Amino acid sequence: MSEPFEAFRNAFKIPELKNRIIFTLIMLAIYRLGCHVPAPGVDGAALAQKMSQGGGGLLGFYDMFSGGAFSRATVFALGIMPYITASIILSLLIPVVKSLEDLQKQGAEGQKKITEYTRYGTIVLCVIQSVGIGLYLQGLGTEIVPNPGIWFLFICIMSFTTGTAFIMWVGEQISERGVGNGISLLIFASIVSRMPQAMFSLFSLVFISKQLNMFKGLFLVFLMVIVVAGAIAVTTGQRRIPVQYPRQVKGRRVSGGQRTYLPLRVNQAGVIPIIFASSILSLPGTLGSSVRSEWLAPIIEELFIPGNWGYMVLYGGMIIFFAFFYTAITFNPAEMADNMKKYGGVIVGVRPGKATADYLNHIMTRITLSGSVFLTVIALMPEIVYMFMNVPDWTIVQFFGGTSLLILVGVALDTVKQMEQHLIMRHYDGFSGKGGRIRARRGY
Repeated sequence: MSEPFEAFRNAFKIPELKNRIIFTLIMLAIYRLGCHVPAPGVDGAALAQKMSQGGGGLLGFYDMFSGGAFSRATVFALGIMPYITASIILSLLIPVVKSLEDLQKQGAEGQKKITEYTRYGTIVLCVIQSVGIGLYLQGLGTEIVPNPGIWFLFICIMSFTTGTAFIMWVGEQISERGVGNGISLLIFASIVSRMPQAMFSLFSLVFISKQLNMFKGLFLVFLMVIVVAGAIAVTTGQRRIPVQYPRQVKGRRVSGGQRTYLPLRVNQAGVIPIIFASSILSLPGTLGSSVRSEWLAPIIEELFIPGNWGYMVLYGGMIIFFAFFYTAITFNPAEMADNMKKYGGVIVGVRPGKATADYLNHIMTRITLSGSVFLTVIALMPEIVYMFMNVPDWTIVQFFGGTSLLILVGVALDTVKQMEQHLIMRHYDGFSGKGGRIRARRGY
């Protein structure tokens, strides 16, 4: 138990790492402070009361990823989801649009241009979602929006778009000057900020109001432990492929001639498919919430609003799709087989070249399927528990199983891995001590 604490103490002995950690904490504090800055034109207290009565619908979905900013009607109500959605759209367009594909092949300069396009796309999505949320808030009544109209919609566009643009800048600054991935850490901070409230709500339901019996309360805690343990096991799990390299003699040096392993991660995409699927479904859900059509509104509610069977099926299917999509982008079996052939590496029992590429593709498809099914089950667990266990408070099942815990585990592993790399590089023991190293979700 002393090894992690010793590693944290060592982290503050390295000036560069200490400055990165402090900068990250300051930026996260600024982000959390902005989550309490109210947006003009909305009665935050009335919206919070409406939120507490809204269950697990669209309001609850936004509130989880915004760290409570939506229920308080703050300038950060949209959160970082528009930026993630824009990134997804650009990722999908790169293989289709040749000019974008050429930019990606240009290295750092091309990536800067793609990042610039992502920012523009974020602003466009913010404007669209701001209008949708503004119309939705107006539809809740004058107790939420005392002065509805065009001017209120304009205020929504300016407030929410500016807030998301600032969050996007904060995330980029953390990635550049801090520790870990900035966007992921912002989502991490939003979820963590809501967990004390979820724990207090569970305690209140079990011991004060007694609306939830002891067995269900213990089951939710047990579910949280199982999800965390399973998330750690799957995100760090690997399928090791034995590879044999020939012995090479260069002058008096002899290298190679030993068997190594090619680690293929069970969950190559991490929690990215869940974040991608949530972001994609949030856009039509936002726009559809303001639709008053008698035939279109029920369809939108069934497919794009959490708490419905249609949404669960569509959500699960998109998670599996994005798991395979992201794996196909990041894992190239043909290139890996060519590199192995170039250096004389051979998978035991498999011929080099195309046969090796086909073998790697087959293995990766199988383990990606198992990893994506695991992600789907965990992501849909809150929906299932909420529907069958009759838990009165939706926020409890959100934070004791499902997407939130997966994101927390994944982001924590990545951040700790990056800190460990700084420690080992400067001859300090990492968080796992001398016996081994923590494997990050991206496998490096």
